[in-house]
Amino acid sequence: MINLSEGFQCVSDHSTAEAALTELPRSKPAVVLMDINLPGLSGVECVRQLKPVLPQVQVVMLTVYEDTEMIFKALTAGATGYLLKQTPPADLLAAIREVNRGGSPMTSHIARKVVASFQQGAAAARGLETLTPREQEVLDHLAKGFLYKEIGEALKISYDTVHAHIRKIYEKLQVRSRTEAVARHYQAMPGQGPRALIR
Repeated sequence: MINLSEGFQCVSDHSTAEAALTELPRSKPAVVLMDINLPGLSGVECVRQLKPVLPQVQVVMLTVYEDTEMIFKALTAGATGYLLKQTPPADLLAAIREVNRGGSPMTSHIARKVVASFQQGAAAARGLETLTPREQEVLDHLAKGFLYKEIGEALKISYDTVHAHIRKIYEKLQVRSRTEAVARHYQAMPGQGPRALIR
């Protein structure tokens, strides 16, 4: 389809990430369409290794995966666009043109997921701003995996006081569980992840 379209040329195609990493530096394409589910190395890892070698190449993921975690893994690895495999041929060609001109093409459904994720992070940050210093300390200990009793011992406060602080934290962050509260904590702190298992 690409070769039959005016202004386009498919310079190479590869069934594995390993083959792509060997051949693409030689063919030097302007745009790479990358699947995620490949034998051996994944498409996401291929992008991560390819970008330092070909920093100017624009990678568009073309896949069936539409979960938020996979989208962000691909984008942080270096992908510039993200399309689903059901994308119509005309839209796919338009996306190749767009990314080659400096754009970041995404299926509308994927774009909404990206926007929603950023909005959730902003909402978490606003909720965290309303926490008192003591509530923030309690949430920090929750994120480290401390039990209520252990939080009380660490902060030298009673179990009931810890419970009261946690209830206020839930109200301010608009969550209903420890896991949700810790997730909000990390949403507002990009690049950080749980330092211990939540018990």
